[in-house]
Amino acid sequence: MHEMGIALEVIRIAGQSIPPELEGAQIAKINLKVGKLAAVVADSLRFCFEVASKGTPAEGARLVIEEIPVQLRCRGCGRTWTAQEPVFVCQDCRSTEVKMISGRELDIDTIELVDGENDDEPSG
Repeated sequence: MHEMGIALEVIRIAGQSIPPELEGAQIAKINLKVGKLAAVVADSLRFCFEVASKGTPAEGARLVIEEIPVQLRCRGCGRTWTAQEPVFVCQDCRSTEVKMISGRELDIDTIELVDGENDDEPSG
């Protein structure tokens, strides 16, 4: 299950993103963009995140995962489309010379913090 490794890395990066002047701040929410072909099981990642974040500034944070569809562009005719199946053939010119525009992402989009002194105000 590589989701645990991903969860640990997200927690590490999020923790390092807390500015020194906000020492003691907690992470309220982490927004991830995960491509459909990134081979990440969202529920497993959430579970691993919950377990791995205990005792860290990310403990109790909400992990929001946005799935990014597979977008392709034909190198022959330039057509762009969203692939619904694992068949990467241009429907216009039948070329197999396609470029993947999106679908493999695994990015931290945003991290929201709660200042340790005022738990009602998100920052960042």
